[in-house]
Amino acid sequence: MQHLLPQRIVCLTEETTEWLYLLGQEARIVGISGYSVRPRRAREEKPKVSAFLTAKIDKILALKPDCVFGFSDLQADIASLLIKAGVQVTVFNQRSVNEIFSVLYQVAAMVGQAEQGLAWLSRMRAELDAIAQKAAGFKRRPRVYFEEWDEPHMSTIRWVSELMGIAGGDDIFPELALQSMGRDRIIASGQTIIDRAPDIVIGSLCGKKFRPEKVAARPGWQDVPAVRTGQIFEIKSADILQPGPAALTDGLAQLHHIFSQWEALHG
Repeated sequence: MQHLLPQRIVCLTEETTEWLYLLGQEARIVGISGYSVRPRRAREEKPKVSAFLTAKIDKILALKPDCVFGFSDLQADIASLLIKAGVQVTVFNQRSVNEIFSVLYQVAAMVGQAEQGLAWLSRMRAELDAIAQKAAGFKRRPRVYFEEWDEPHMSTIRWVSELMGIAGGDDIFPELALQSMGRDRIIASGQTIIDRAPDIVIGSLCGKKFRPEKVAARPGWQDVPAVRTGQIFEIKSADILQPGPAALTDGLAQLHHIFSQWEALHG
């Protein structure tokens, strides 16, 4: 049976790399994304063959992968080039918490680890439920603006919005969270954010540091509740903006910690 499973896998995004390591299947990985930071040792052990929107196709082909894992329509061009070169490519397009669980199960099954994968996912689901139960006891839920990019302002994607709900906060742009494309989550006017009066602002920017002091200094933001009370935080993109284990564990825990502290003061 083992010889029927993919032996040489290239992961074009971080979440499949992290998941295969958690499953003890890292020996199958022959190439990773340059953005991968979980687990830390993956960067030292595996060749980096891609960014997010670009990939070194020749380098990938030289690795002779049985299978390449990608994520989202944004990697369609990379996938197309690899498919034309005869490579098997599986591109997942998960956007919600339930879809993340589903994709992680599929990946586990593809490497012959369905049972172990289910055990991991059951533990993650139990932790989600435990946090949701704690959050259900909040007397007040904070209104939260989660910024995925600052110039222009971009609100967050669906799984982050859902995790905020589980952690005890309410996304102030729930309608934008349903838009899968980043360009459709752009907030044309900063005044719209001011008007929705978030109690907490969280930033997570791919490729650059989020600076709370810069948010506080934005024109007209001095009366935003989050600015007035100093409730501006960063969650690293590797912990929340990759739709895999990190978001369901560390990302969720950080959200809940921030919201619990706020609720203790304002509930």
